[in-house]
Amino acid sequence: MKLLRLLLGSLLMVATASAADTVVLLHGLGRTGWSMSRLASVLERDGYRVVNLTYPSRSLPLESLARDWLPQQLRAHGLTPDGPDSSTPSAPRVHFVTHSMGGIVVRLWLRDCGAPANLGRVVMLAPPNSGSELTDRLNAFPPFRWFTGVNGRRLGTRPADLPRSLGPWPASASASAATGQLGIIAGDRSLNPLFSSWLPGPSDGKVTVASTRLAGMTDHTVLPFSHTWLGWHAETARQIRAFLRDARFRPGD
Repeated sequence: MKLLRLLLGSLLMVATASAADTVVLLHGLGRTGWSMSRLASVLERDGYRVVNLTYPSRSLPLESLARDWLPQQLRAHGLTPDGPDSSTPSAPRVHFVTHSMGGIVVRLWLRDCGAPANLGRVVMLAPPNSGSELTDRLNAFPPFRWFTGVNGRRLGTRPADLPRSLGPWPASASASAATGQLGIIAGDRSLNPLFSSWLPGPSDGKVTVASTRLAGMTDHTVLPFSHTWLGWHAETARQIRAFLRDARFRPGD
């Protein structure tokens, strides 16, 4: 009898895990999945299936990441609806949590590929949704171009730069109570006084608070952390968990 209870318990855990929502984590430029590992642990403890991806952010153009690499990864992990009727999800609901340029990858993917039927909620940490003035300043500086690869130079604030060309968050997603709601977390503390002096208004040292905002978003909040370390703080994790659960951020206790 004890063995039977153990077997039934194991089967129940497997069924629960397979039916659980999935959270896909996408890091920023020049980083790896390790930079999202703390968030991965927190979300796994909440019962989510977590897919923490590492992608070639410096060598593969953003268009290739969004149109080819990301869809391939979603298919490989069984996260895309299948069957002839794509309006009926046959895959778990998929949320995204992104840092910095990872948010631009998701925006470009949605623009070019469309929102899948099983898209859940999206939380962006410090996304350069209107570009970064640092890119405008450093674009012609050879070490910057070397360090940021093929994508860093494209994250400026000019109308022709990629972030500003993507338009608002998809209206069909933001209007739905269950699909594609967007929450954005910005930081307003900098570890680099020089960079801060180049950025107009409050910033995290790389992206201004104003630049993180995006028309069509569901909610926005600002935390007192820097760009690089935003995802490592417990308060950031608390706000992410709240938005994935309730589609809104929670005021500080």
